[in-house]
Amino acid sequence: MVSRLNPYISFAGNARQAMEFYKQVFGGTLTLNTFGEYGAPESTDADKIMHGLLEADSGFALMGADTPPGTEHKAGDNITVSLSGDAGGELRGYWEKLSDGGIVSVPLEKQVWGDEFGMCVDRFGIPWMVNIGPPQS
Repeated sequence: MVSRLNPYISFAGNARQAMEFYKQVFGGTLTLNTFGEYGAPESTDADKIMHGLLEADSGFALMGADTPPGTEHKAGDNITVSLSGDAGGELRGYWEKLSDGGIVSVPLEKQVWGDEFGMCVDRFGIPWMVNIGPPQS
């Protein structure tokens, strides 16, 4: 898999409906994972979307999720740029440069879903997410 760059939208509790709508608009394959699937099965937010991925037939990707519990949702400030793939060295290099002089909110490290993941805001105020998955065979 190559590295890819795409928007990541945060929703105020309606990510499932929004991502299903975008699937109707763009077609493709939609994958939705809930907070309950990744360690919070008893939470009141267990059925909310922790991560959604729409891979459109035209080849682009759109990601989205419900704003995590305890995090403020601000309309207009709810889009992040996502870098993802399995090119670990390349993506770690991007992370180092993007986070240098910025603010790291989630250090780039292994997460419960098995990938390395980090979040930062670069020195220009742009939010970024980097996700490094296992090499594809």
